[in-house]
Amino acid sequence: MSSLHFPVYILMLLLAFAVTIPLHKKPYGRKFQVLMLSVLGVSWVMALLELLKVLWDAPYSYTFGNYERGIGIEFLVDEFSALMTLVVLTLSVLIIIYALRDLEHEIESSRMYSYFTLVFLMIFSMIGMIFTNDMFNLYVFMEILSLTSVAIIAIKKKKDTLMASMKYLMMGAIASVTILMGIALIYMVTGALNMSEINLEISRVWALYPRNILLAMGFMLTGFGIKAAIFPLHNWLPDAHSSAPTPSSALLSGLVVKAYVFAIAKIMYRVIGENISVNIGITNYIIIFAVMSMIMGSVFALTQRDIKRRLAYSSVSQIGYIFLGLALASELGFSAALFHVISHAFMKSALFLSAGAIIYKTGIRDVKKLDGIGYEMPITMTVFSVGVLGMIGIPGTSGFMSKWYLGLAVLDAGHPELLAVILISSFLNALYYLPIIISAFLRERPGKPLVMHRDKLPRTMKVSMVIVALGSILIGLFPHLVMDIIQRAVPTFIGINLGL
Repeated sequence: MSSLHFPVYILMLLLAFAVTIPLHKKPYGRKFQVLMLSVLGVSWVMALLELLKVLWDAPYSYTFGNYERGIGIEFLVDEFSALMTLVVLTLSVLIIIYALRDLEHEIESSRMYSYFTLVFLMIFSMIGMIFTNDMFNLYVFMEILSLTSVAIIAIKKKKDTLMASMKYLMMGAIASVTILMGIALIYMVTGALNMSEINLEISRVWALYPRNILLAMGFMLTGFGIKAAIFPLHNWLPDAHSSAPTPSSALLSGLVVKAYVFAIAKIMYRVIGENISVNIGITNYIIIFAVMSMIMGSVFALTQRDIKRRLAYSSVSQIGYIFLGLALASELGFSAALFHVISHAFMKSALFLSAGAIIYKTGIRDVKKLDGIGYEMPITMTVFSVGVLGMIGIPGTSGFMSKWYLGLAVLDAGHPELLAVILISSFLNALYYLPIIISAFLRERPGKPLVMHRDKLPRTMKVSMVIVALGSILIGLFPHLVMDIIQRAVPTFIGINLGL
């Protein structure tokens, strides 16, 4: 079996399993769980081998049916797309292992097959968005991801989840229309949908049709900005992520929004190109929105008492860091942004999974009622603390390295004022996260002395949380494991080099 075809094999395996899940006649149980994890395990192994192949050899393009570029659909398999696919599958496996028991308290058993069908379609579409080098193909995968994201929220069939999913659906529909209009405008002036073909034509086209390109970029950045939840286009996210089942929240915040961010990176630099994006001032506007997101997301998080809503608003703030790195249009900035994509995926997954464990065990969502919970659930709160320290940027965590790289990037770009914004945002993170840890470990709940107990959680939930937290620490202690791969991929974006 040639590893050259692994990206397609991964997608085919995930899609085939998703399609066959509704055909299961036997009640949901252990056999299905083993089969599901086996499919994910095989996909993970192929993703690992694909990453090793790209690192040992070189990035390559994969065209379906041996059609030439520009006629057939093309996948671009570079270092970061291979790494991001491995991260998506790694976290998906851990979140699904966590979900095996958590979902028993979240949704009806009759809906388990439906839920995992949606999850596999979601993973399929995310990986498709990561690999594709075709604009319309990107749109198709994006639509699958959007619809499945709405569905894994609405599946709880409660008033708050239905309202949240309806808001998400409406905002997502507006975003999809604007993105499609942007793609149509690009196709109108270039006659191409392949990203590399468009990039070759864009300089000539820009001189002839600057308004078309500018309007197309406005449409696409607005649409993807809604889907990625950049401030002030974020208002669907807090309701959606906080009311969804915990595994859904972890998938949405940890992975799904990153797929949209990666799509923006492709459009800005692989499609339109660095020079045009900078010259027309798009990057300056993105910096403004990134700064607003970093600050206002944290300000809104300060006012939330529901723990999952606080985490959701925190995601709005963290997305701002990624957009800031992308908008610097430099190798250092782009590297920092991609590093934070992976760093935040681990940190936020750890936070949502541990918050879900608290709700699973105690039913408490109010952060004012978590006094002494660190003694009742020490493993859970340790995982939560690792995520919190990463969000604040404490050394030894992946979040510290994200902010370190981003700080170096803004200084290198000649924007010391943006370093102040990063520090202010980190301070705000500390204001709304640290009180939770202090209450958990240093305050006594009335009637419950501070005596350490063992977490009374299913083993699958504890193991998943701990591994995700260890992943964040590993990236923090050995950042070069991720950054070395990212730096090899950056030339396919900045100073674009797609001679594959």
